[in-house]
Amino acid sequence: MTKKNDQVDKKEIAPIKIRFPSELRMDLVSKDWVVIATGRARRPETFKKNGKPKQIIQKKGCPFCNLENQEKPVLAFLNGREISVEKGIPKKWTTIVIPNKFPAFAHSDNLNERAEGPYQLMDGVGFHEVVVTTDHEKQIANFSKEETKEVIDVYQERYLDLMNEKFVHYISIFHNNGYEAGASVAHPHSQIIAIPTTDPDIQASIKGSFQFSQAQKKCVHCAMLAWEMEQKTRVIFENKDFLALAPFASRVAFEIRIYPKEHHAYFERITDAEKWSLAETFNVALGKLYKALNDPPYNFFLHTAPCDGKNYDHYHWHFEILPKTSTWAGFELGAGIEISTIEPEKAAEFLRQQ
Repeated sequence: MTKKNDQVDKKEIAPIKIRFPSELRMDLVSKDWVVIATGRARRPETFKKNGKPKQIIQKKGCPFCNLENQEKPVLAFLNGREISVEKGIPKKWTTIVIPNKFPAFAHSDNLNERAEGPYQLMDGVGFHEVVVTTDHEKQIANFSKEETKEVIDVYQERYLDLMNEKFVHYISIFHNNGYEAGASVAHPHSQIIAIPTTDPDIQASIKGSFQFSQAQKKCVHCAMLAWEMEQKTRVIFENKDFLALAPFASRVAFEIRIYPKEHHAYFERITDAEKWSLAETFNVALGKLYKALNDPPYNFFLHTAPCDGKNYDHYHWHFEILPKTSTWAGFELGAGIEISTIEPEKAAEFLRQQ
């Protein structure tokens, strides 16, 4: 065979470059996979929420504007300072914490653990509280840094109180913004639930963090943060103490996570100076999301080490913000794998521009 024919043969068997319609990306901590659907990726601006203007719930019928029928508050702040709740609801307040009128968990001195055939169960023992800010319409995305700092102060103070209660092993702090995100009351509010078990999501996060620290002798989140700060492509905002970024394996379009730059396992140990930095980061992140997606519904929640007395120094606490940019369908429900229709790098770039 001639040299010319050899060249023809090689050309004929050259591999065909395939353009794949998606990328599978693995979360380094949980080991979960997500699909970044690059083949049908949408432009960032198409995620803006459209439709009819929001229906404003009148203050007259709002349970959080009229607290007379609520239970006695457990904590209240006025313009950055704690005020007394001994006599009930203060005349003036800017943030207040009340027991949830329809709680998912209730206080008890007995878990009443039992078996039912092959199943295990216990009573829903715990605490369920609501953190209410005074303005009926103003949400955290539009808060001043001082207002956001006050909310963080309240989160920390209630965490420190609840963690010492009997049977409390984990405390979930979360915020639902918008009806689509599960907010049954339009008035902005967060919730705190203290329970005797640790939820599966944080268990997976802690397990992955521990396994990485055992194998690599360092924190998995610190390793990711170092890479993200070097690459910059997914960073949305940073200040001295905190970093807001679009995760490499984003579960939904425009997901944001906020991490302390230094390694800290326990949110409740945050310092006052760090709370100011966190308030600034929250303001910027939520403000950019508000502007970029035209006030989308979203959930944010805290991931921190459990308060069950065990050592979780390998963990790295953080907040996760998930806007409602998609709806789970058959594949997501069946496979447990989310599909995001925008690369986190493009989402981060778009948010930085806001």
